[in-house]
Amino acid sequence: MTEPGAEKLRLDKWLWHARLFKSRTLATQQIAQGGFRVNRAVVRKSHHTVQAGDVVTFPKGPYVRVIEIVALGTRRGPAPEAQGLYQDLNPPEAQPKPDRQKGTAIRDTGTGRPTKKHRREIERLIGRP
Repeated sequence: MTEPGAEKLRLDKWLWHARLFKSRTLATQQIAQGGFRVNRAVVRKSHHTVQAGDVVTFPKGPYVRVIEIVALGTRRGPAPEAQGLYQDLNPPEAQPKPDRQKGTAIRDTGTGRPTKKHRREIERLIGRP
């Protein structure tokens, strides 16, 4: 799959060029945390080189992104130029939406925090002045 003399680029730099991460530092941190695969091989180093035709799989928020590299790019240009660097094989629009975010509770309407009137009634029942 790799040809001698084929152009290659660091994974973190390509992710930044393709505008999949805001900065190279963020891309590097995400790669180091794990979950990145290049052509089904696990990658934990940001200096791993990629080339056109490679498939990169990684988690991004609640979704799993599967990206095929079409071109490497020479700079971090505008968004339309960056979108031409890859083909999204599993776009977030095609994935099921998560039910809700972590940490949010489901509550019936009107059962939230008591109002001042309700608090005073509760205190009267408890016997507090």
